[in-house]
Amino acid sequence: MCNLYSITRSPEAVRRLFRVAHNRSAAFEPLPAIFPGHHAPVVRKAADGERETAMLSWGFVLAQEGRAPKRVTNVRDDKVFTSPFWRDSFERRRCLVPASSFCEPKGERPATWHWFALRGEEPRPLFAFPGIWRRWKGPLKSGAPSVELDVFSFMTTLPNALVATVNHERMPVLLSDEAQFETWLSGSPQEAFALVRSFDPDAMRIVQAGAERQDLLAGAS
Repeated sequence: MCNLYSITRSPEAVRRLFRVAHNRSAAFEPLPAIFPGHHAPVVRKAADGERETAMLSWGFVLAQEGRAPKRVTNVRDDKVFTSPFWRDSFERRRCLVPASSFCEPKGERPATWHWFALRGEEPRPLFAFPGIWRRWKGPLKSGAPSVELDVFSFMTTLPNALVATVNHERMPVLLSDEAQFETWLSGSPQEAFALVRSFDPDAMRIVQAGAERQDLLAGAS
């Protein structure tokens, strides 16, 4: 499970990589620590078929009888076709979640927080989590007023050898090139699902480990 990631790159860098027109690009500041419930940029197809970036809230909302609603941030690859909670969004509303690193804790009291990024010429090369989105109408907490907002979640799969040294259960799926981006946004559900696999561990590295629950490399262009 991944419940913490960062986007330390600028909106312009995101716009360039994901081929979003300037007038369709949402403004945002670098986000060194994105937790469930936070707003973060996603890339999706607008009604006219063109790509746009929009600020959505992280975590689908699961209503629970007699209990507070729960945020669900990750979509398991073995549930996306079988669970009605996910299936319609996967088939009809896929998106890309730009990121520069993601974090997994190891141990307890205190945990050591490990930040993973891609290898490359830049300190934090951009990539995307393959995500899905939907519109939520209802309360976010028990007794709270009803709200209406767009929410997103992203895919996880079995960990590669690097991530398994910290989390042996799951890792987020990572996409890194334009062909993958376009297939995820526009391909059939079967074509999109073919992208759901563990990322090459040799193309990744741990860039930070310690007590910090934020990526300390913020503000890169």
